[in-house]
Amino acid sequence: MTSAEAVRLLDQFRSGKVSQDKVLRAFQSEPVAHLGFAQVDTHRALRKGFPEVIFGAGKTASQVVKIAARLARHGQPVLVTRVNVEQARALKRQFRKAVHHEIARCVTLEKKPLAKRPGLIGIICAGTSDLPVAEEAAVTAEVMGNRVERLFDVGVAGLHRILSRMDLLQRCRVLVVVAGMEGALPSVVGGLVDKPVIAVPTSVGYGASFGGIAALLGMLNSCASGVTVVNIDNGFGAGYAASQINGLVSR
Repeated sequence: MTSAEAVRLLDQFRSGKVSQDKVLRAFQSEPVAHLGFAQVDTHRALRKGFPEVIFGAGKTASQVVKIAARLARHGQPVLVTRVNVEQARALKRQFRKAVHHEIARCVTLEKKPLAKRPGLIGIICAGTSDLPVAEEAAVTAEVMGNRVERLFDVGVAGLHRILSRMDLLQRCRVLVVVAGMEGALPSVVGGLVDKPVIAVPTSVGYGASFGGIAALLGMLNSCASGVTVVNIDNGFGAGYAASQINGLVSR
């Protein structure tokens, strides 16, 4: 059950369209679907505003499909991250409306897309090699009901590229900035705008980048105010947080 469904049910009860028993049964229903290999949180949308998200890595294609089916049963949007080719094919066979976002390594299923909130989320990445993480953030924010603007390949090796797009940076309510290597781009952006900046270090880089640790430490030590940092390659976490920030402003 989502917050909107709960409000709609209560409105129907107040207008006499549904009985008290039906309302009680709806709210007393167990908030977990037991699948044996998974305990699906069917009330996540009621508490968080968005259903449980499926992390595809480490799961079989069959497991992913069964979890998605349980979430989709109630018409909720479904987001599966870090899918492999086998999982994506299985989801598209099972659900006609499933969309495979190949670069983002995500699959989305929307019976009825969420209404778009006011405000704009900017997804910025330093280099083309960072695109999978940046697209994961973008797809996450979009499926959660946000308008997203992408700005890619604007790293500090060519600083004029980001400076020429100040109009876009200023229009956004929150910015997700993705970078590997030394991870300098979020600090640059953080020094240019009065918006929250969510920095995402990626594992892109040569040996001494240590799989993204160099970028992570650089972002954590940013001298720009208002920069917060998520885990290495965690585009999903950044997109989710950006959606929550935009949602608070939209209220």
